[in-house]
Amino acid sequence: MTQDEALRILKTGANVFLTGEPGSGKSHTVNQYVAYLRAHEIDPAVTASTGIAATHIGGVTIHSWSGIGVRKVLSEGDLDMLCQNERLSKRVGAARVLIIDEVSMLSSATLTLADQACRALRRSTKPFGGLQVVLVGDFFQLPPVVSRDERMAVRVQDELGFDESVGQTKISSAPFAYHARAWCDLNPISCYLHEQHRQEDPHFLAVLSAIRSGDVTAGHRATLQKRMNAQAPVGKTLQDITQLFSHNADVDNINVERLAGVVAAGRVFNMRASGAPPMIESLKRTCLSPETLTLKIGAKVMFTKNNSEEGYVNGTIGEVSAFREDGAPIVRTRDGNFITAEEQNWEMEIDGRVVARVTQVPLRLAWAITVHKSQGMSLDEARVDLSKAFEYGQGYVALSRVRTLAGLYLLGLNERALCVHPDILSKDAGFREQSTMAQEAFADMETDELEGMHFNFIRACGGKSEVKSANASRAGRAFKAGNKTAKEPNWKKTLILIKRGDSIADISTEQNLTEGTIIKHLEELKEKGSLSVSDMLHIASDCSDDVSEIHEVMREFGEGPYKPIFERFEGRHSYDTIRLARLLFET
Repeated sequence: MTQDEALRILKTGANVFLTGEPGSGKSHTVNQYVAYLRAHEIDPAVTASTGIAATHIGGVTIHSWSGIGVRKVLSEGDLDMLCQNERLSKRVGAARVLIIDEVSMLSSATLTLADQACRALRRSTKPFGGLQVVLVGDFFQLPPVVSRDERMAVRVQDELGFDESVGQTKISSAPFAYHARAWCDLNPISCYLHEQHRQEDPHFLAVLSAIRSGDVTAGHRATLQKRMNAQAPVGKTLQDITQLFSHNADVDNINVERLAGVVAAGRVFNMRASGAPPMIESLKRTCLSPETLTLKIGAKVMFTKNNSEEGYVNGTIGEVSAFREDGAPIVRTRDGNFITAEEQNWEMEIDGRVVARVTQVPLRLAWAITVHKSQGMSLDEARVDLSKAFEYGQGYVALSRVRTLAGLYLLGLNERALCVHPDILSKDAGFREQSTMAQEAFADMETDELEGMHFNFIRACGGKSEVKSANASRAGRAFKAGNKTAKEPNWKKTLILIKRGDSIADISTEQNLTEGTIIKHLEELKEKGSLSVSDMLHIASDCSDDVSEIHEVMREFGEGPYKPIFERFEGRHSYDTIRLARLLFET
């Protein structure tokens, strides 16, 4: 799927899982969607799974935004307390779109807590309280760090049957977000981006794809071996190239040693902090700049924050060339630009107010960094030591930071570095298949139909409903007025709307079709295998008792004609209700 195709799906208001290989443009697509929403006077909640990831996108952690904080469980008392928090209730209640970046690093337990909090705060039983939820990430990258309590919580969920398709052994060892009941309830449309904007080297791409598919051959290993102990390019030394290690100790040793070898006076920059001590400590852990930073002229550094106005992003490499009169370091980047690294703030916001802040120069020594800290960066070149790789996905993340094979200088490699989690291998095939189905369904839609859906979602969010194109304007007026002359969509539009979580009544109204026709669409979709029972559970929320009663009779009569069942209830349940129950019936 292309970025433009994914963006068109996002604009419908559907819940979406936006994924793809590193460099496929996930962040770019999200930024485009955020700009689109803001242009229509809708301010999305932009969050991420970790503090580091949040600094990349200029957002906050999902923990902070939803009010769950560091909790591992939410009791009824906890939920009541959250709802009594006026600022939190106002913030979450006013939201219409929630974006969660780096979802691969979010545990299933935490996603479930965020869902519970949103339902309570928005006073709605719908997933995440009815928000459009956009989950962004790549599960082949670094997995969530899971505590013992979270592993136990996941085991309990498995025993309760929240995700019966996943065995207890797999789920307890790899509680990825897609294992959560909250993920299943959201039922997001998978948008799998296939364009590549970071790596253009076909040989390198072949290696990365092989790691991703779990099919690394002797030929792929040979390609990597050629980069083992490779010579530096003309005009550089290996010492000039940033090194990536799997362990913090190796990184610290290299940076301290190299800084000591720089013959120049050092300047020390100490982090300043304000706020509650526990929150300050949390910020310090997520801030990529160290608490105490010693710099010298000639020191190799990396920017640790995004600042487009000043011309740097997280991962921009350079060298300290001078210090301004007030002490601020001046960095000469690789493209020859000079940037003054003035102090920046890292803040934690709760309920609309800043509760903790740390201030530091947005730099760190960059002769070496850890693989974990490198996630989200793009590097022209890197010396990578994976001889001590210990985590699934660690090698893949490190290698995929580099743009070309020529920019990779391999210092060591173990077998674990070439492995990705087996659970993800099987799950990824499903994500790709779902993305293809969504791509085909939207490709068959007429432009005016799709733009009408975009118009309706903006209107439903209370945004500015200005429609620019003539097609969208016609479609918007037709949908708004219930105009019978609007083009009747096919069953593929029903598929999109049901996956978005709309009710049969809502779909009927939007398409100007009878509810019976919508049910017929669902029957056809189920027969084709395009919809499962779990995809449609939400449509029975208002008549669950009726459906359960009909299911009891269906078990007695079997999957025969509707008439005997209708007569058994003496007309108390309509044929449409019986058809709906049949849709949700599992033998």
